[in-house]
Amino acid sequence: MSMVGNLRKVANLARRGRRRVDLSHPARSPLGSTVVNCVVYRDGLRGPESDSVEDAVRQVRKHRGSFVWLGLHEPGEEEIAGVAELFGLHPLAVEDAVHAHQRPKVEQYGDVLFAVFKTVTYVEHAELTSTSEVVNTGEIMVFTGPDFVVTVRHGRHGSLGPLREDLEADPRQLAHGPSAVLHAIADHVVDDYVRVADAVQIDIDQVETDVFSPRSPRNADAGRIYQLKRELLELKRAVVPLARPLDRLATEPRGCLDTEIQTYFRDVADHLTRVTEQINSFDALLDSILQAHLAQVTVAQNEDMRKITAWAAIIAVPTMVCGVYGMNFDHMPELRWRFGYPLVLAVIATACFVIHRGFKRNGWL
Repeated sequence: MSMVGNLRKVANLARRGRRRVDLSHPARSPLGSTVVNCVVYRDGLRGPESDSVEDAVRQVRKHRGSFVWLGLHEPGEEEIAGVAELFGLHPLAVEDAVHAHQRPKVEQYGDVLFAVFKTVTYVEHAELTSTSEVVNTGEIMVFTGPDFVVTVRHGRHGSLGPLREDLEADPRQLAHGPSAVLHAIADHVVDDYVRVADAVQIDIDQVETDVFSPRSPRNADAGRIYQLKRELLELKRAVVPLARPLDRLATEPRGCLDTEIQTYFRDVADHLTRVTEQINSFDALLDSILQAHLAQVTVAQNEDMRKITAWAAIIAVPTMVCGVYGMNFDHMPELRWRFGYPLVLAVIATACFVIHRGFKRNGWL
């Protein structure tokens, strides 16, 4: 097994180290196919399960220092309409949350903050080909209010179940309310960017090694490089536009964000900057690899043309001689001579040998 394969196997084992419950599947959702989870938190501690979203909201508004975290997965317009009315969500933000395919952004609607994050995941593959899917993307929309957090997730990956477990294990952080959840989601998304970028780097290193390997198929590398650039572009579209929204979350004062939590967004922004620089370097490196591959193809084609030209020059000698003696004129030198035929063959062989030696010495053959 190659070194790249060993690295990927170790990384996979590390990711599987802790088994967690994924609540994103409809069969595990206690409140319906769209509502993944609805939990009330009081002073950083998880409260009792709620029979309905309305019941959870009533519990929150009876006690100060409480908030409800409602998780939705790909809701339709009718399904989210009641939630929007219950929490007072702006229609424009609700429309974005339903239809997805939005750029990462942060918008303020009264005392409700609406944030959009692009989620990414690395698609495992045994071998990179010209049709391999490397990066898969989804979206998480977050509505953050004074006493609620509504998360809307699109895509089959990016479950927030493990994130919820981590937050519940740290009541002091969760006691900061919805701001802590928003920060945790942003940090979780950017950490996924880091992991995906590291995995993509292994693919790029493998392609680079193959391009400069003499045993690599000449026509297979261009397709793989181009496919990797396409997948890298998808990753870039998810990562780069998030820089401005994170900067706004870290620097602009917002009444709906806890000031202590707001400083944590600077660390998330630093991690995002690192990933952005890494992706830009990947893009430049792939351009260089592609140019090197095209240069190799050009050199190989020139070598092939030299060989074809050399063999054509060698074959031209017997072709010329045979063409002259094949005209069947009555008066031709040595036409009736007994040794004329073997002499012509000897002359042809000698001429071809001399020309072949000359081309061989010059490296054309």
